[in-house]
Order: sequence, then C-alpha cells, then structure tokens
Amino acid sequence: MKIAVMGAGAVGCYYGARLFQAGHEVVLIGRGALVEAVRAHGLRLQMDGFDGSLPMPAARDAEAARGAEVVLFCVKSGDTEAAGRALAPVLAPGSTVLSLQNGVDNAARLAAVLPGRQVLPAVVYVAAEMAGAGHVRHHGRGELVIGPSPSSQALAEDFTAAGVPTRVSAHVADALWTKLVINCAYNALSALTQLPYGELVRGEGIVASMREAVTECEAVAQARGIALPATMWDDVLAISRSMAGQRSSTAQDVARGKPSEIDHINGHVVREGEALGIPTPVNRLLHALVKLRDRAGA
Repeated sequence: MKIAVMGAGAVGCYYGARLFQAGHEVVLIGRGALVEAVRAHGLRLQMDGFDGSLPMPAARDAEAARGAEVVLFCVKSGDTEAAGRALAPVLAPGSTVLSLQNGVDNAARLAAVLPGRQVLPAVVYVAAEMAGAGHVRHHGRGELVIGPSPSSQALAEDFTAAGVPTRVSAHVADALWTKLVINCAYNALSALTQLPYGELVRGEGIVASMREAVTECEAVAQARGIALPATMWDDVLAISRSMAGQRSSTAQDVARGKPSEIDHINGHVVREGEALGIPTPVNRLLHALVKLRDRAGA
C-alpha cells in the first residue's frame, strides 16, 4: 500500500516505521526539524530487537499524501479540521483515513471536512516518544482497534502482518472512551510532575485522586450510553505496571513547550459533564492546571 502519515510525531513515526519495514510505501508528513533529520539520516527506530535508521521519505506539505490509499492521521486534536482541509484536495475518493488521535470525537470532526472519504476512528495502545529529531523510541505495546467499514478487515490483516496487531470492533466508541478514561487519570498528572507512570502512582494521595477522576469519567460515560469495562479501575492501575517507564503524550508536549491536548482529554469530560449536569471537579482542576502550564510555556 501507499501510506501517508499526517502529523508524524511519536505515534505516527512508530506505526509508519513498522509499515515501512514490512515493505509498504510510507511517507512521513511533519514539521521541519523532523523532515530535515529524516531526509539526512533516515528515521531512527529504537525498539526491543531493533535499533537502526530507515530510509523513509519525509515532507512538510500535505501534497505528499497525493495518491495515498491509507492515511494515518496523527495530528494534535486541536489541529484536526485545519489538517483535514489541507488533505482534502489531494486525497482520492476511495482512500481510507485512520484517526490515530487522543480524544473521542476526532473521526467525526475529520469526516466533516473530508466528505466522500472513508474516515475511521482508531484506538491506539502504544508507548512511544520522540527521543530527538527523526528518532522515535518505542517503550511497549502497539496494537490498534479500528472502526468497521467494508475495507476494515483487510486493512487490519495487512497491519497485523506488518507487526501492528489490529482488530476491528463495532464498539470502537466504547474503546475510545476507555482510552480517554485512562488518559484522564494519567496525562495531566504526568504532565504536571514530569514523572513516568510507575513513579507517579507512588506519590502521596495520587492514586486516590486518580480514582476520583475515573469515577467522574464513569458517571459521564454512563450518562452518554457508553459501556466501559467493569474492570475500568483495575485497567487504569495496570497501566502503571505495564507502562511504568512511560510519560504521557501531554507530559511530552508540556516539556517541549508545545500546546497540549488537554482540552480533548480532561476538558472533554468537563464539557460533557456540564452538558449533563454531572459534577467533574477533579477533572476540572487537572484541566485548569495543565492549561496554566500551556500558557506559561507559550
């Protein structure tokens, strides 16, 4: 397949690299520093069992996605509409766009600016970071859950064969919310402390605060008709063990002085709670504190 990665950060570079290793034609579309580094030295992928540079093409402009059969759409949630509009003139009607983004409403927002294209939500379970320009470091996991469509099963099989375990689920909205709850528990606290998950949960009062944030999320999700797993809290705690060395994407954004996606994580739960008349004081505080950090870093 010809695949374009729109918004090539840690997530996009990791999945793009794995697909490139499997023989697919992949182009990374990202910011100047990444593009220059990849053009000069290739994309360095560092993961268990592999540490090397991949001679991948890279570009700054959405024009590089022309002719792509699949687009991995990995831009920050606040840039969804603008990046989608940039893609619109170059995408063929039969192309598939996978939204590999934080939050629960990006696919719908993207579909609104890409009429006639197949836009699928995807739930991303990967621990990765950009260790430098053109250098992605993988810490663990890597599976995807994608929404159903006529081409979803074939796409999932191709991705799985490339080392990206992918399954199709009619309940992808529930899975997106499950991931959102996990992000609400960890991302803001990791950003504010710059601590990895395993160390974070050892802080005094942190686990109790996380539990309160999760309880608020569960109340909002239930009111919205979302089916979260009965093991939600246990699943949240398990992340501190399975991804003990990982810092959240929000923490990485804050550390680099970039705007975070907190409006689409805890902020989303706050807005939904307001609409439903459900109090979300812990999520509101976490959202407000990260917004202050965003302003300080601007």
